[in-house]
Amino acid sequence: MSAQHAELDDAPVIPRPDRTPAALRAACAIIAPHLLTAYDQARDQALAEALQHNSVKPVHAYLAHWAALMEIERHPETAKVYHRAEYLARLAGAPREARVHLATASGIYREAAKAVRDA
Repeated sequence: MSAQHAELDDAPVIPRPDRTPAALRAACAIIAPHLLTAYDQARDQALAEALQHNSVKPVHAYLAHWAALMEIERHPETAKVYHRAEYLARLAGAPREARVHLATASGIYREAAKAVRDA
């Protein structure tokens, strides 16, 4: 996410958390407490799917997703742009307008996921 951060002069407010359920939940509690309910639901769903399918893939997917979200949230200006783009996409009056905003949000998400993966 370096290019995005350089444009926004956006320093992280906390260190990047480990990609573990406890570390990601702790980070969420600090930088995005409004997402805690969704975090807990995603964790519970991933564990249930892992048991149901006898596979750890749902757990890996949930950890990767929430690591990317926490990467976004730990950079306040980036998070602001990300959330604004998501909000404007929901309000868009035309599909083309929604696509523009979704492209912004998905670009930020992809950069965050790559940053976490490459760390």
